[in-house]
Amino acid sequence: MEKQLSPSQKLFIVIGSVMGWFALLLQLYLIIVNRTASLPETIIRYFSFYTIQSNILVALCFTVLLLKPESGLGKFFSKVTIRSAITVYITIVGIVYNVILRFLWAPTGWQKVADELLHLVIPLFFILYWMLFVPKEPLKWTDFFPWLIFPFLYCIYTLIRGSYAHYYPYPFMDADTLGLKTVLFNSLILTVAFSVMSLILIGIAKLSHKKSA
Repeated sequence: MEKQLSPSQKLFIVIGSVMGWFALLLQLYLIIVNRTASLPETIIRYFSFYTIQSNILVALCFTVLLLKPESGLGKFFSKVTIRSAITVYITIVGIVYNVILRFLWAPTGWQKVADELLHLVIPLFFILYWMLFVPKEPLKWTDFFPWLIFPFLYCIYTLIRGSYAHYYPYPFMDADTLGLKTVLFNSLILTVAFSVMSLILIGIAKLSHKKSA
């Protein structure tokens, strides 16, 4: 992480922090107000969405880099590999939602605001942040392997919890309806998507570094 943020980068991070936490808190409020399950179950369901987890990583990254860049957590989020991994995670959020899930419902009012922020605006904003401000030279082709740990653990958690709670955040992960074999195949497709997106990001980083050298 740069020892001193440029004014433009600091403004970018401030906007990202405010927008991220606003969207997350708004969605939490809406899911509680419109809950169909008990409050504890509703809160668990909220944090069980990959979208929420990825947006928390984005908001936390921005906030820590802004307020505590020299802390242990600040040094963690300042790593190029970590910020690049988060870029992959939030990019997949945008792609999966806008290609597969957007057409399954039509939110209105504040729900639409939260929906667009979490699935479109923030993913595009963090991609732009990565393109403009994250150094590219340290990235290697093999860096993406550890990036797969988070989505892998998410799939395991979703399947284990779903097996006894009978609730799945996403229809393509619903083993009760689709069967475990289909869900595992869907998970494999997602793993390929994460891998391809990671390699594309690393390729862009290498190309950017070569042009600036």
